[in-house]
Amino acid sequence: MKHKIIVWFRQDLRLLDNPAMYEASQDGVIIPVYIKEDQIGSASAWWLDLSLRSFKEKLDSLGANLILKKGNPHQVLKELASRTGATAVYFNNRYEPHHLENDKILITELKEHGVHVNTFHTNLLFEPGSIRNKQGNPYKVFTSFWKTCKQIPVQAPLPVPANINWDENKIESCKLEELELVSATNWHQKLEQYWEPGEDATLKKWRTFAEVDIHDYLTYRNDPVLDATSLLSPHLAFGEISPRLIWHESKELEELSEIENLNEEQQESVEGFLRQLVWRDFAYHQLVDFPHIVDKPLQQAYLSFPWNKVEEDTLEAWKKGQTGYPLIDAGMRELWETGWMHNRVRMVVGSFLVKHLLYHWKEGSAWFEDTLVDADLANNTMGWQWVAGTGFDSSPFFRIFNPIKQAERFDPDGTYIKKWLPELRLLPGKYLVEPWKAPTEILENANIKIGVDYPEPIVEHDFARKRALSAYQQMKEENKNA
Repeated sequence: MKHKIIVWFRQDLRLLDNPAMYEASQDGVIIPVYIKEDQIGSASAWWLDLSLRSFKEKLDSLGANLILKKGNPHQVLKELASRTGATAVYFNNRYEPHHLENDKILITELKEHGVHVNTFHTNLLFEPGSIRNKQGNPYKVFTSFWKTCKQIPVQAPLPVPANINWDENKIESCKLEELELVSATNWHQKLEQYWEPGEDATLKKWRTFAEVDIHDYLTYRNDPVLDATSLLSPHLAFGEISPRLIWHESKELEELSEIENLNEEQQESVEGFLRQLVWRDFAYHQLVDFPHIVDKPLQQAYLSFPWNKVEEDTLEAWKKGQTGYPLIDAGMRELWETGWMHNRVRMVVGSFLVKHLLYHWKEGSAWFEDTLVDADLANNTMGWQWVAGTGFDSSPFFRIFNPIKQAERFDPDGTYIKKWLPELRLLPGKYLVEPWKAPTEILENANIKIGVDYPEPIVEHDFARKRALSAYQQMKEENKNA
């Protein structure tokens, strides 16, 4: 008689390349369970609701009953093992600091309860702690990390098991609605027109990108108007697709590029895309080695940085895209509408918050955590530490993005701004990035009154730049005299 094995699904709602499920299928009868444990952002909760719904339907079609629970996983898993007679629990690792700590305790408790535990690495290319420099220390510079990673084979993805024995006993389960993932507000409903969570939709999206767009990735990736990026970030965040699958299928494309004699930039685009996949790993490796970065700067010097006290009206203007700087406002409104924002624009709106407003990056991190469908602790933290200049391999603080010049460079014809700021659509391109400078006649012809139809800038750029550099110099002096 085969052993009963609880497979605890977490950030891995997929069948393809799921080591915990694959190994359990080889070793016994599977009892699949998902446990709601974390409080997550509103956009993430909406995504999880649909992702779980899709995954449950897929398991139903295979004759499996995904057990849904909520509460403390330690207690839920022990009770489930006792009730079902399961002798083992298999799950894939998560690498957020609180999950690492809780999992250590859980493993000990289950073993004391007489339940064997098997854990697996899956949602990154390389397990944190496995990539070290010559001194045996964590890499602090991404380029060096990337060069090392390129020399190390990535494990091939596992197939969907040919035969899976599911436990046929009916186990008490929550209804999906009882997990209370979707809030009573209707903010999230508009997201459905932009996204389709679930493994099948994700695989289709990835393979369409691989066939059509990946060879032009480097050419168009910085254009916020075009869908030139893969848009896979939320699917990766929820484990609907394996990064190892993406890596190996991309490598096959790389080989085909050489055979088909594509131009140099097209060949390099595949590697450029893979570089971003490794950047995701880099974020998690740093999070595991330096768990304090969730709320403290990687560079200790920034502990004394003189951040401004938050004025709620000003912060709200940034959140809702009412700063008076069109590129900033377009990005923040795109986020509010779609739960996503182009990476180039994320850097500019982040820089504006921490350098123009001098607000602590944690304010931005918290807002992104709540509103991004691809909210991910490691990548969100790394992104904000990068833009604030507080990380190891970050943009230096004194590099202050000019939101006007950034708009001129990356949205030269104003298509992105006009899409998300329709009130400015009649303005000539010359004034689209600085509407407050438009003559009265032009504003009247465009049906715009600055301060009424569109806000005045909440801070003047040159003033904000000088103030930020002064604060940076103040921090340096304090550290020098400490």
